[in-house]
Amino acid sequence: MFSSKVNFHDSQLHFTCAIIILCPLIWNILARLCHKLLPEYTPKSVRYLTCYLLTIWIFSFSSYRDYLIRKTIQQQPKFIVPNEYSALVEFFAIGIFLLGQLFVLSSFYKLGVTGTFLGDYCGILMDAPVTSFPFNVLNNPMYIGSTLSFFAMALYYASSVGILLTIEVYIVYRIALQFEEPYTKWIYSQKKKMK
Repeated sequence: MFSSKVNFHDSQLHFTCAIIILCPLIWNILARLCHKLLPEYTPKSVRYLTCYLLTIWIFSFSSYRDYLIRKTIQQQPKFIVPNEYSALVEFFAIGIFLLGQLFVLSSFYKLGVTGTFLGDYCGILMDAPVTSFPFNVLNNPMYIGSTLSFFAMALYYASSVGILLTIEVYIVYRIALQFEEPYTKWIYSQKKKMK
């Protein structure tokens, strides 16, 4: 099935790999700066404005990353799928993509804009953790859903490099969570101390 080679000398691939790493790195740095620079007495309107600006950055930079991943996948060699399995692979890819989008969109629906885009770093805290679907199935459904969507794209386009980029996305998300989860828990523990 993987009878093609990945062109590791492709500068587009190198750039895409770098952007995949920079995406959560930059949004975590910006979010922590927001948390450090916004004093407790900051007006609610300023907190929301800051969060929405952070949202625009995260959404825009993530969309750019997604575009680069797709472009890189389309420029690289494809692996050969025997004709009798091509429809099955495409159907499987579409199913994985839909599952991934279900996790992403249902997470967004449950968390809202401020819950999705690190509003807690801007002092916009939720009253309680979300425990209904998809959070009762996965700890990080937004990241898992996004990773599944990239994997589906790799399968759909029969792309070996797409599978490698998906693995990179997964690893980068796992590393980001090592910083995000403890920091978020710390933010909420400070809220409890103030009550």
